[in-house]
Amino acid sequence: MATLRDIRNRITSVKNTAKITSAMRMVAAAKLRRAQESIMSARPYTDKMAGVLANLAASSEEGYFHPLLRKPETIRSIAIIVISSDRGLCGSFNANLLRTAAHYIDNTLPKEFPQAKVSVYSVGKRAVNFFTKRSDTHPAQFPDIFAQLSFSTAQEIASLTSDGFINEKFDQVIVYYNEFISIIKQQVIAKQLLPVESKQNDHKSAVTDYLYEPNRGDIMDILLPKYLNNIVWKALLESNAAEQAARMMAMETATINARDLIKALQLSYNKARQASITTEMLEIVGGAEALKK
Repeated sequence: MATLRDIRNRITSVKNTAKITSAMRMVAAAKLRRAQESIMSARPYTDKMAGVLANLAASSEEGYFHPLLRKPETIRSIAIIVISSDRGLCGSFNANLLRTAAHYIDNTLPKEFPQAKVSVYSVGKRAVNFFTKRSDTHPAQFPDIFAQLSFSTAQEIASLTSDGFINEKFDQVIVYYNEFISIIKQQVIAKQLLPVESKQNDHKSAVTDYLYEPNRGDIMDILLPKYLNNIVWKALLESNAAEQAARMMAMETATINARDLIKALQLSYNKARQASITTEMLEIVGGAEALKK
């Protein structure tokens, strides 16, 4: 049975832990506000660019071809970008993402494309650690990027994968990341990055009649790389916001659990102390009775 000193030490330890988790929750909340602002700015820009690109692809001159629009007849090699977090303590944020990506690589992919080879671009320390232990090919890894998240990182990832696609090293590029839905909900997304789809599902309405100068082809040549950069950048921002939301909720839950545990320990301490006092009183009374005899 635990002594009073043991229980007191446990209460002190849990109180200190609760202070840490509460502080981490507040830090995550502050980071989440900044991440949400970045997401709200990036989403409309990327969506509008996707709309213009869909119009361009749907109305391009006959005979126009861009390497990023190449649609391979056979999928022989696939590049998968997996965007995780650098740190833990964010609930099931990384577990859900890595499990989904691994299931696709190990189960779905062999059925759809039996001959396809897989190359994994791990973004975030958790993905790097996870996929390094596996037998997948790793052309490049990007750990520790979220402390100083920059657009240049998105450009580097987009450039590496698009160069591989243009040189026919890859026939398809897919990105896995957590999308920020709300503070209490994050959703794992798998998006095809390459080949760029000429008709986006979100833009099935009639083609808008734009005037293009000098011509559609030149604009496509400029717009497609920018579009890829922004898709990867948006995925990084979404993942960052989702991570902070997941960490904030995880730390809030941990703080609540710590407070509940403190109450339970305090109750145990009071009961043990009461039992100790009662025992001492019985010993005193028993000793007094013995002296009378």
